[in-house]
Amino acid sequence: MSFSERLAGLMARPGQDNVPRDDVPWHLKYAGRAAGIVGGFFAVLFGLYNCISILVGNVGCLVGGILQILLGLGVLAIEAPCCFIFIDYVQQVAEWVDNRPYWYRAAAYCVLALIPVGMCFGLGSLFGCGLIFVTGMLYGMMALGKKASQEDMRAAAASSAAASSSAERGTNAHHPRMIV
Repeated sequence: MSFSERLAGLMARPGQDNVPRDDVPWHLKYAGRAAGIVGGFFAVLFGLYNCISILVGNVGCLVGGILQILLGLGVLAIEAPCCFIFIDYVQQVAEWVDNRPYWYRAAAYCVLALIPVGMCFGLGSLFGCGLIFVTGMLYGMMALGKKASQEDMRAAAASSAAASSSAERGTNAHHPRMIV
């Protein structure tokens, strides 16, 4: 594979899915990618800032900063493997993650973003990891799928209301002390 083919394959990823998805809007796909890229960059930047806290003897912020840097680099590698074009296995890992359902990525981003914040609670870790958490929430919204039509929601609400009213009547018949 030539360098230009490899570069073209990397740049075409956001609009093209290897696995067909359930009616996910294009703007949500791009928002997830963009939030992941920006979040990964700021996580690395603020992770470096948290590592400077070793000068005052705060070891928890050092470890949290290192984890935040690793998390930011991991998110960047998954969301924008073109940033790591000279590392061969990054493209394979990014494709493997893209072939998984959206909720895998949502759960991983949301859970992993909480660890550095728990170790070093501050604006640097909140902002850097908060953007990665927002990326996880966007992927969670993609995993939920398209909203039902208005007719389907009305039918579901009418059937649940009818079931709850018949259940109430049944419970009141068994309990003579309850007044309707």
